[in-house]
Amino acid sequence: MILLETIHGPRDLDGLSKGQLPQLAAEIRSFLVREISKTGGHLGPNLGVVELTIAIHRVFHSPVDAIVFDTGHQSYVHKLLTGRQDFSKLRQLDGLAGYPQRSESEHDIVESSHASSSLSWADGISRAFEMTGQNDRHVVAVVGDGALTGGMTWEALNNISDDNTRKLIIVVNDNGRSYAPTIGGMARFLNTIRTRASYRDAYLTSKDVFDRLGAPGRAVWRGVRGGMHGFLARVTNNEALYSNLDIKYIGPIDGHDVHALEEALAQARGYGAPVIVHAITQKGKGYDPAVQDVADQFHAVGQIDPETGESVEEPGAVSWTSVFADELLRLATENERIVAITAAMLRPTGLHKMAERFPSRVHDVGIAEQHAVTSAAGLAFGGLHPVVALYATFINRAFDQVLMDVALHNAGVTFVLDRAGVTGPDGPSHHGMWDLAILQVVPNIRLAAPRDSVRLREELAEAVVVDDGPTVLRFPKGSVGLEFEAIRRLDDGVDVLQEATQADVLIVTVGPMAAMGLDVADRLAAQGIGATVVDPRWVVPVPRSIIALAAAHRIVVTIEDGIRVGGIGTRIRQDLREAGVDTAVTELGLPDQFLDHGTRAQILERVGLTPQAIARDVVAMVLGSKIPNARPLPADHTDTGSIRVTRRD
Repeated sequence: MILLETIHGPRDLDGLSKGQLPQLAAEIRSFLVREISKTGGHLGPNLGVVELTIAIHRVFHSPVDAIVFDTGHQSYVHKLLTGRQDFSKLRQLDGLAGYPQRSESEHDIVESSHASSSLSWADGISRAFEMTGQNDRHVVAVVGDGALTGGMTWEALNNISDDNTRKLIIVVNDNGRSYAPTIGGMARFLNTIRTRASYRDAYLTSKDVFDRLGAPGRAVWRGVRGGMHGFLARVTNNEALYSNLDIKYIGPIDGHDVHALEEALAQARGYGAPVIVHAITQKGKGYDPAVQDVADQFHAVGQIDPETGESVEEPGAVSWTSVFADELLRLATENERIVAITAAMLRPTGLHKMAERFPSRVHDVGIAEQHAVTSAAGLAFGGLHPVVALYATFINRAFDQVLMDVALHNAGVTFVLDRAGVTGPDGPSHHGMWDLAILQVVPNIRLAAPRDSVRLREELAEAVVVDDGPTVLRFPKGSVGLEFEAIRRLDDGVDVLQEATQADVLIVTVGPMAAMGLDVADRLAAQGIGATVVDPRWVVPVPRSIIALAAAHRIVVTIEDGIRVGGIGTRIRQDLREAGVDTAVTELGLPDQFLDHGTRAQILERVGLTPQAIARDVVAMVLGSKIPNARPLPADHTDTGSIRVTRRD
């Protein structure tokens, strides 16, 4: 019998004997490898929490008891145990999300996949349960050791420890890694606990003695375990970290021994006050290719051969990240003032190449974006030029530091935002769609959006020589597309990509939206509408030539893959009004909504950002004379003789 097929909800676990649990764990691992190899997804983290998730759901009763996953990429096992076993479209349009999602299940509570926030959620939920008399409900927060590098976790712990009457259990899933190996003093402390021979030898030797006595011996072991734990704590000092917080600590526990986990969690459940359960797990457990992967133990994979772990995807074009990585290394080789900082994203942002060549000049600060940004301000004050490389979605977490620590002090810091715009399968909290709207309100900031690899190199080189304020370079996820050479570059750096003698529409494109803008222009040309396409390269502040070009056209259309509310189009429209230019502006971008997961193309189509939709709307505006002082179009709209198209692919 396949046990996993009998699990339609957490309470179905109650009918399994303890002897069946290892079989269930093995079936779950086989399922994860088989299914994720087809779709891609977060494989390593989920292989590491199989027994832990089983134990949590056997001891606690979700959704009465609230289970909160920090980050949430390790929630696949939770999905399986709560009745969601169709992984055929995982992280795809209309399929299961890669993170907890309330619309999928009542068992999912926190959808945000930004790390280090779970303990604050748990603090608030447990306080609400207590204040509203829901005293039979527990809160379980599953937090990785990587999340303990984030300051928000410690702010929450400080508040949790202030009230010892709440039923709050913090499960530390300690595998020594976040995305990559966990760094910092916290990691060193946990490594000491994890590897200290005195703890392991004393624990295993004593357990082995009682195990040899059979069932009576194991019963005695359970009885003396609490006292033994106290002895081991004195030997290893493993509670020193939490002693001043006044939170009970249980562990370390073998995170792959489901029986030991159940006992520890049951003890925590019955304590009636905040408890930390420290479980030692192995990322990628049970799948040799993941375990042997030194880089990230298959944290996230594409389509792979389930037997070997080798990718079966067609090799793609060069990625934006790799272009940045190579260019930064080249610049750092020429300029010893350049240093780099990231927040637990050394390899994903491409900084590993510079770290291999200049290890003392690259700093991974852990999941601590706020610290990374303010530390960069300090590095700039000391005479260096820091490059802070983050995912675009994570710059949101450090806005105050960008504003008050970098910009207010005119610090020369360059921010490189990977995965900007629509990222695709990771869903709402990973789309990098807010950076342009958020950051452009920062005084003296300069924002660049390269359209291709050549411009990425150009603009990065321009950014790292700016020492009187923050600069930002943002680019999307995935492969770099075609290179689009300008027919001419204006004095302030604006690239004219296509120019029409009949100045009807000015299309201003942001970054890689240049390809879409050129496609739109071709479609307009087929309707007898002349379109000029420009790439500002540096979109904030708005180049003055954009104002002049806008004044010479009948309508301006801006296209960006950031949120259109307060986006670059809005900034251009405001600057036009300040300059006394009354040319109409149509601002095209992402709606002020949380966008679900799917491919980039699917999401852009869903929100109307396609060449067909844009061209159709612009044609309708022109033909409907919705433009102030609009000139009539030629009778034959298909006559493109007046269009001088000088695009070069």
